[in-house]
Amino acid sequence: MSEQLTFSRSYRYDTRLVGISIPVKIQWGALSAEVEPSVDTGSSHCVFRRADATLLGIDVDSGPPQMVHTVAGSFLTYKHEVVLTVLGIETTTTVYFAADDNFSRNVLGRQGWLDRVRLGLVDYDGKLYLSAYDDPA
Repeated sequence: MSEQLTFSRSYRYDTRLVGISIPVKIQWGALSAEVEPSVDTGSSHCVFRRADATLLGIDVDSGPPQMVHTVAGSFLTYKHEVVLTVLGIETTTTVYFAADDNFSRNVLGRQGWLDRVRLGLVDYDGKLYLSAYDDPA
């Protein structure tokens, strides 16, 4: 038995680079920033650098604290609601900004992003397919 999925968007990423990074606009109020987080299906949450929050005028420490645990250790983040636009798909969601100024990675994780889209990957071709979860395409 075969299955078929359809997607409204596709994006070609560079397979020579570490991770699968895609362009994202992150917005809080009237301010926005362009970032290139990695798609991380193993991450429970969307996590961004503290510097990105600062660009948006967000007082990082004013959000509820949340420890994030990984196989490499744990780190402190702060929860904030923002608007993410990924390949034209806009969603208001909760993300976590790292407390540490030296945190250098941005990731799109399961809660707040992957749970709102349909995602397909063909890594051999460097091709990512995306639709909003409720998109009939």
